[in-house]
Amino acid sequence: MDKKNSILEKVLDILGEILAVLTVVLYAVLIINANWTFIPAGLFFDILLVIKNYAALGVVLIVSFEAMVKRGFILKLVFLILLAIIILFQFFPGTWANITELF
Repeated sequence: MDKKNSILEKVLDILGEILAVLTVVLYAVLIINANWTFIPAGLFFDILLVIKNYAALGVVLIVSFEAMVKRGFILKLVFLILLAIIILFQFFPGTWANITELF
């Protein structure tokens, strides 16, 4: 592995760790709020719910990018095609709503 890939892997590792911790904190806050309401309903709460739906996807993507840094071209290509499918289907409200139960 060359130096460029090593640096990229370390950066993605740090980003993945930070995002994973923030996601766990967000889920904990939302679970506590479900039992003892301290965040009033409104725009801020709605934003937290949307972030909750995308945070797990973000963690998975960053960790996957980190794993793909050290893989061959074919595996990277398959991963990028699958990533494109995920992003593409976010523009189909029915499909994405079924996955996230957002609407």
